Amino acid sequence: MGTRPSASTTRPEDARRERLRGAKRAQRERDRQAGLVACQVKLPAPTARRLRGALSIPGFETTLAGFLEDSVVDTEAYPSLRDLCWSRAGRYVTARDAFALYERNWRFVDHASLLPRERELIHRLAEQFGGGVLNV
Repeated sequence: MGTRPSASTTRPEDARRERLRGAKRAQRERDRQAGLVACQVKLPAPTARRLRGALSIPGFETTLAGFLEDSVVDTEAYPSLRDLCWSRAGRYVTARDAFALYERNWRFVDHASLLPRERELIHRLAEQFGGGVLNV
């Protein structure tokens, strides 16, 4: 039966491997503290290369955030929309779907209790998808 090496006789490659693990753990903790998370997505190769390149451009993150703000709506941020989405599983809907939900279900919206930011959202969606008109 073989004996295990003591801690003082660890091999150099084992010590290096352990240092790398520790460094990786520390990096993950720094990312967590900074509010960063990994988001793995499958994209066509040309799109993935463009995105990877764009991420190195200063200010691109702001541009991406603006695109997402215009394209995807967080239903939790808008109480009436959240109520209209009661049967949906996801928290986010496309802007076009949000507009359609408001139009189809306007009779269920409590107009008096709409928050100013939700009114602004409805106006923006009507401009973007309805030619400035909400057909209700």
